[in-house]
Amino acid sequence: MNKSLFSEFEPVSAKAFKQKIQYDLSGADYNETLLWSSPEGIHVKPFYHQEDTEPVNIPGHPKNWSILEEVYILNAKSAALHASSLLDKGVEALSFKADAKFNIEDLLNHLPKKKLTLYFSFSFLDPDFIKSLSIQTLEMGYNSHFNVDIISNLARSGNWYTDLKSDHKALENLLLNTHNDNVIGVDISFFHNAGANCIQELAYALAQTNEYYTYHSENLRSQTINYKIAIGSNYFFEIAKIRALRLLHATLAEAYGLNENCHIIAQPATRNKVLYDYNTNMLRTTTECMSAILGGADGICNLAYDSIYHKSNEFGQRIARNQLLLLKHESYFDLVSNPADGTYYIETLTKQFAEKALDLFKEIEAGDGFISQLIAGKIQKKVKATALKEQEAFNEGKKVLVGTNTYINSEDRMKEDLELYPFLKMNPRKTLIEPIIQKRLAEEVEQKRLQDE
Repeated sequence: MNKSLFSEFEPVSAKAFKQKIQYDLSGADYNETLLWSSPEGIHVKPFYHQEDTEPVNIPGHPKNWSILEEVYILNAKSAALHASSLLDKGVEALSFKADAKFNIEDLLNHLPKKKLTLYFSFSFLDPDFIKSLSIQTLEMGYNSHFNVDIISNLARSGNWYTDLKSDHKALENLLLNTHNDNVIGVDISFFHNAGANCIQELAYALAQTNEYYTYHSENLRSQTINYKIAIGSNYFFEIAKIRALRLLHATLAEAYGLNENCHIIAQPATRNKVLYDYNTNMLRTTTECMSAILGGADGICNLAYDSIYHKSNEFGQRIARNQLLLLKHESYFDLVSNPADGTYYIETLTKQFAEKALDLFKEIEAGDGFISQLIAGKIQKKVKATALKEQEAFNEGKKVLVGTNTYINSEDRMKEDLELYPFLKMNPRKTLIEPIIQKRLAEEVEQKRLQDE
């Protein structure tokens, strides 16, 4: 056939689509029946058309994505050997977490001598240690991201590592002396897990980045910001959120004359994960990982279905890893770069998210910036207000978690399976500010069920 299939059909206008829908509604009101608004204030239509869509150019969209797995360093040699075994099982990049300094040689000398991307996340700030780690990873030929994030540490813990001036001085030391272009990270995952909505997450990411640009712009010429984000179950919204983050970052970086491309690591959220009927967590993490892939994350670290109540175990981690392996190698999610590009609905959401987040960012800057508003408690107040609305929607059954507030298996028992305390722990301690508290939606319901077992 020489003729294109599509040339046989007349194009249908947006007006014609809407008229047909109104006819099929048999008198029902179009706006009341088919239009809805999200908690972020996004108005969602039943269909999107080329006539109403402006293409959005997403800068720095990656050509591929990496399967990432997290390894906690208690003993450096053991952590390296475990990480090496993960690489043999399909993991492509490694994320190391540590709460104390470790023997760098023991870690690096027991990792494979091949090209690797390593991510580090420390609960302490020691410039000399990080500089030494940077030099040695560079000598080994590894691509390292250090994710130093003094502002997120303040927001999450309520305290600076030392104080504002000392923390920024330590960061400046690292920027000048590590010879690494991936020093700064901006972690916004805990905002999502505390109940913030997509617009807040994006605005806070931009506002934190702006704080770093304000203090350190002269030392950031070659730096790439690495964002860590949590992905929820609103499939299309989460795709658009990642795209909007790249767009917003590029807009801000351009204003400073800095690197417009950023790096994004995504992980399924904990906020919507449940204790009872826990296999539903696998369904949630699957769609969340799909959102991260389609949205354009550089690396994806999956969450084990049993992570909220089991200690880290081979079975749970293997299932989480296999979800990503199936998406990449059997569902072929690695063969098309930027598949969401040109999708009318996602393009529209991306634009709306970016515009609303930019407005909120400007509001924060007009109020003396992110750190000032954090210290004043204004950011915490807004997150708590959003989280309360979401909690109320869950309690009323308007926000559904299958197996927890609908289609409940009353015979399900979990009390004997708990290896970890799955609920919010409050440890009274002195803090400079009120920390951002992460909490799952189902906690009160689950605590009552456990008491009734």
